[in-house]
Amino acid sequence: MRALRAIEGCRTPALGGQLQQCSHCAAQQYRYHSCRNRHCPKCQTLATQRWLAARRAELLPVPYFHLVFTLPHELNPLAQGNPCALYGLLFAAVSKTLLEFGANPRWLGGQIAASLLLHTWSQTLIHHIHLHCLVAGGALGEDGRWISPRRGFLFPVQALSSVFRGKFLALLRTWLAQGRLKLAGSTSALAQPCAQRQFLATLYAKDWVVYAKHSLAGPQQALDYLSRYTYKSALSNERLRTAEHDHVGFTYRDRAHGNRRKIMRLPAQQFLERFAVHVLPRGFMRVRHIGLLANRHKRTLLAHAAAALSIPAPQPPPVESAHAFCLRVLHLDITLCPACRIGRLVPVASIPPAHRQRAPP
Repeated sequence: MRALRAIEGCRTPALGGQLQQCSHCAAQQYRYHSCRNRHCPKCQTLATQRWLAARRAELLPVPYFHLVFTLPHELNPLAQGNPCALYGLLFAAVSKTLLEFGANPRWLGGQIAASLLLHTWSQTLIHHIHLHCLVAGGALGEDGRWISPRRGFLFPVQALSSVFRGKFLALLRTWLAQGRLKLAGSTSALAQPCAQRQFLATLYAKDWVVYAKHSLAGPQQALDYLSRYTYKSALSNERLRTAEHDHVGFTYRDRAHGNRRKIMRLPAQQFLERFAVHVLPRGFMRVRHIGLLANRHKRTLLAHAAAALSIPAPQPPPVESAHAFCLRVLHLDITLCPACRIGRLVPVASIPPAHRQRAPP
């Protein structure tokens, strides 16, 4: 698989790099290229921080709410065969639900601002498809006023759950009827209309899970949580503990037993299979914005919202270089020679990759 090959070769001679030499003591150091794959646990730290800075600049001085929309596990086999389609339907159903509730005068009666981020995993890397949403508390009315919600409340969770379920299953029914999904293995029976009706009826009978919480600690905390996964996948290097005897051990939090940290050991093949399930289709966008934050009119609408709240219009932050980022976050000068701590490292030679391999976007 493309992502696994990229991660395997990340920052190794396989991808080539540079030979750098100190301007003072002539010490040399090899620095190999990163794979830049968005599922790599070692890459994209700078991109994550840039994303976080941009989102912080767009925050409004209002309460924020963290919502989570979860798909039933009965849909996992269908999603594994059609990840782009099912994840796309999830985004569409959640977006329509939130925009509809925001526009309803019973709740707000205006245009909301929300960021949506897809997660597909549990702590043990099981397929667990859900969408995190960070929603501003309020909406911009047609008359240019900012409409605030009731204190500590945004939308009723049970109503959100019912509408979300209805919108998702209506979309799914259409796609099944039109034969737009790949059906194989355990899902092959869904090629028959009677099986489709029974499958959809089973899903309608379930209570779908929607979680909503007022971010009392402020939107920055929720943004920090979401930013960990904007450009990375299900497992960070810090959670990996062992790799021996064809088994891989990693830590996880056991929600059923007081959120205790435990270690799970899996055969290497099973571990890779669990990890690979969470590799997104090529070009699929994990983070999307709706309402005032939708890209087409975001700058204009945010300026209107700022005017309604009597604050300056949000301005995009300056783009931070890798050198400046390492100094600020890691307190590390990546140009300083680690041998003499006086001179600066400068490139003196280019190292070609061990084999031709196109870096992913």
